[in-house]
Amino acid sequence: MAHDEGLAAEVRGLAAARGAVILAHNYQRAEVQDVADFVGDSLGLSREAAATDAGVIVFAGVHFMAETAKILAPDKTVVLPEGHAGCPMADMITPADLIAWKARYPGVPVVTYVNSSAQVKALTDVCCTSANAPQVVRSLGVSRVLFAPDRNLAAWVAGQVPQVEIIAWQGFCPTHDRITAAMVADAIERHPGAEVMAHPECRPEVLELADFVLSTSGMLRHAAGSSASDFIVVTECGLLHALEKAAPGKHFHQPSPAPVCPNMKLTTLEKVRDATRDLTPAVEVPEDVRRRALAAVERMVAIG
Repeated sequence: MAHDEGLAAEVRGLAAARGAVILAHNYQRAEVQDVADFVGDSLGLSREAAATDAGVIVFAGVHFMAETAKILAPDKTVVLPEGHAGCPMADMITPADLIAWKARYPGVPVVTYVNSSAQVKALTDVCCTSANAPQVVRSLGVSRVLFAPDRNLAAWVAGQVPQVEIIAWQGFCPTHDRITAAMVADAIERHPGAEVMAHPECRPEVLELADFVLSTSGMLRHAAGSSASDFIVVTECGLLHALEKAAPGKHFHQPSPAPVCPNMKLTTLEKVRDATRDLTPAVEVPEDVRRRALAAVERMVAIG
């Protein structure tokens, strides 16, 4: 603990010297969240990146998140402390995949989850988050859409917007997809009366057991405002640290084994320190890709 405190103080001193803001995703290690200026979901953090006066953004997350920050804040230096921190779901669709898929469905708009590469966003009509995906699909006013890359989020959206045919790319988040209904049912049996909050990246049969299907930000708001004292949290284990801060005194439980994203856990406090000191590895997005990806993100923001 003393080592972490000393290292955290070193990170904060380096950030001040560099004029840097430190952003950490809700799934990061607790000590990384604690040293950050802002903790949140990927889009919320990217908005913080765009709004900050800081010239340097140290993004403790995975690669697509740092890319999104660079898309929104092209004049800032964006640093990803662990360059190998990727997203398997984002990697499940390539630009070539999307081009071929669109050719099979001419004229059908593409909605892409923000958990995707800049190049894929650049080929997209509009992006969405886990919180606003139904609203984005509904806003298009069409009878069918292509939805990439998460089949589980697509299935949940289809249930929320039944008037629209959702044609889903067959990608998924391995961390959420490996959570089974039996694991959640066991947690419910162990914690009777607890409210069940599940992320829409989970399988449909898991979401059927949830009292609330929410994004990570939605879970934080719900837990803080709910009269319940116990919650079963069906998402990556890093969120529990943020939940305990948002709703002190309440109790949070997870399915067993607890869901862990190995990519999110690659970022350590030492790596945040080194990245803040050295400003590497820096994330770049080619300008032509950035402009087209920005259009898809801005359409999403305009919808809400």
